[in-house]
Amino acid sequence: MLNPWELLNFSTEKKITPREFRDLFTEFGGVQLLFNGNTDKKGQKACSQYVDNAGCSVHQGRPLACRLYPLGRQIQFNKAHYMYEGAAFPCLTDCAEVLDLPKLSVGEYLKGQEAGPFEKAQDAYLIVMQNIADVAFELLLESELAASGDTKTLKAWRTLGNDIPEVLAEKIGNEWIDCLIIPNITESTENPIIFAKKHNDLMLLKAQEQFGSLQTLQELHEAVVLMIAVALHLARGLGADAKEISEHWIETAKSHGAEE
Repeated sequence: MLNPWELLNFSTEKKITPREFRDLFTEFGGVQLLFNGNTDKKGQKACSQYVDNAGCSVHQGRPLACRLYPLGRQIQFNKAHYMYEGAAFPCLTDCAEVLDLPKLSVGEYLKGQEAGPFEKAQDAYLIVMQNIADVAFELLLESELAASGDTKTLKAWRTLGNDIPEVLAEKIGNEWIDCLIIPNITESTENPIIFAKKHNDLMLLKAQEQFGSLQTLQELHEAVVLMIAVALHLARGLGADAKEISEHWIETAKSHGAEE
């Protein structure tokens, strides 16, 4: 899975534009790398960036998921927790040389993988995700939509949480996908926090321009659903559980007067 800053890093390493990288090597609008390489002994397709007998062709630009492997990372109460599930270290069958590697603490491993900036990007984009969702909450709760007795909006949120990424990307449409995945940012691209903040501002400006003069309840409904779809699609790129997040947002909206 990829967030927009990670996709930018991949494209920089590949020496092509973010749009070109997205269109050639990702799927679902750019939130996931394509795995369309050769099939290994286990029947699994290799990553599109893997070159036989050479390894990763864009190793310096690899995303957080690659840098963490085989660890998982979870944010709880603003603190990162690292975990590994399994009885044996992966790859021992095909890569027995890992047994000769030195024993490292998690901190030492992450430092060696230069994961710091990529963790900052991940955390910054979690904030962007919530800010996009907040646009939907504002449109729903501070307009006449929730007060009208509307019940179809939260039902649509639940559907979005269950949609597969391909369907969700199609519902969002190319214009918003482009703004979400390949933002027009050319400065401060090396700093993930500044990049994410600029991206956040672009997304909110686009929402303000598009939804600043909505007139009907149907228009409000469509805008609210679209913003939640965009937020959930970004959530998938961050490796989050879109279904779980959508259910949380539904309960939050209901606690503030929305109906289902």
